Amino acid sequence: MSIKHNKEDILNNLGIEAINPGVCTGTEWIDTNGDVTTSFSPIDGKEIAKVKNATLDDYEAVIKKAETAFKEWRKVPAPIRGELVRQIGLALRENKEYLGALVTLEMGKIYQEGLGEVQEMIDICDFAVGQSRLINGTNLQSERVNHRLSEQYQPLGIVGLVTSYNFPVAVWAWNSALAIIAGDVVVWKPSSKTPLTAIATQRIITKVLKDNNVPEGVFNLVVAKSSVMGDNFLGDKRVRLLSVTGSTAVGKRVGGIVGKRLGKT
Repeated sequence: MSIKHNKEDILNNLGIEAINPGVCTGTEWIDTNGDVTTSFSPIDGKEIAKVKNATLDDYEAVIKKAETAFKEWRKVPAPIRGELVRQIGLALRENKEYLGALVTLEMGKIYQEGLGEVQEMIDICDFAVGQSRLINGTNLQSERVNHRLSEQYQPLGIVGLVTSYNFPVAVWAWNSALAIIAGDVVVWKPSSKTPLTAIATQRIITKVLKDNNVPEGVFNLVVAKSSVMGDNFLGDKRVRLLSVTGSTAVGKRVGGIVGKRLGKT
């Protein structure tokens, strides 16, 4: 399994430290009091770095920040939201080799697959840019005199993402790129087995968010154990839509919890 860059270069270029905060609301990183998770490489079994997990209080703070951000983000014109995603795609291109290498280092897939996963992120950003100019409405004929009917898509709100270890970053991009151009905000809970790739991704997009004055709470990251955050996330009525990647058993459980509150999955 050949990686172009050594471990130190990968971590340094992606801003991964020995101990990393696991909560971010866009550009602001929150120092949590949760348990510490150590990420080991399946390549050699050696430690890569540590991550501080979120607590329920941290989760609550992120959700409140996301609610506030949504009120502003939904008013931003869709093509401008698309321009943000375009710039995120460029940032991913610039960091493709290092992020792909970290996917290999932390998750274990071969380097070419790691690069391919980052390319998937880039491709969906390109797709979402075009979609940002295609969010159309419909005008309909009415039976009433001097009456007009029209339909227009409206942003949904907070979109929750739960991603798996085997596609640690691509699934985030598939969901978040489209959610963002639609005017929604994202709360991402990555797999506890691959938290560093999530943190690296968040750090890559930070400069783009700063340059575009994106409100805190639009792109959120919450690294937490499922035993702490799982059911609270699934059962939270403020999370209007949940995208969860997992087994059939997980899907049935998620569908049951979200369905009870009439949420969307």
